Amino acid sequence: QVQLVESGGGLVQAGDSLRLSCAASGSTISRSAMGWFRQAPGKEREFVASISWSGSNVHYADSMKGRFTISRDNAKNTAYLQMNSLKPEDTAVYYCAVNLYGSLRDRTSEYGYWGQGTQVTVSS
Repeated sequence: QVQLVESGGGLVQAGDSLRLSCAASGSTISRSAMGWFRQAPGKEREFVASISWSGSNVHYADSMKGRFTISRDNAKNTAYLQMNSLKPEDTAVYYCAVNLYGSLRDRTSEYGYWGQGTQVTVSS
C-alpha cells in the first residue's frame, strides 16, 4: 500500500514561491494519476491540480492556472507542486493523493492514500 508524505510548506510573503513535494513509499506511483488539494481553516478541501501517470496531461483549478505547476518524477516516485506569486488566500494545508480511477478529475471522492499535508502560510 502506498504512503504519501508531503513536504516543502512554510511561511512566506505574498509574491514568493514555494515548491511542494509528495514522496511515495511502499509502492510505486509511476502508473497512477496524482492530485494536489488544499484545505483552508473552516473551508472544504478543494482541488488544486492533477497530473497523469506519464506527466503528459495536467489539469488545474481555474484560480491556480498560470501560477501553479504540477509535475512528477517517476524515477524518484515523487510529485511536485511549484507555486509562484503566492497570495494570502493561498494559505492552507496542502495534500497530495492518488486518483483511484486514473483520471484527472477534481472530485475529492476519487482520490485515496492521502498524505498528512503540509502547511503553507502566506503573509501580506
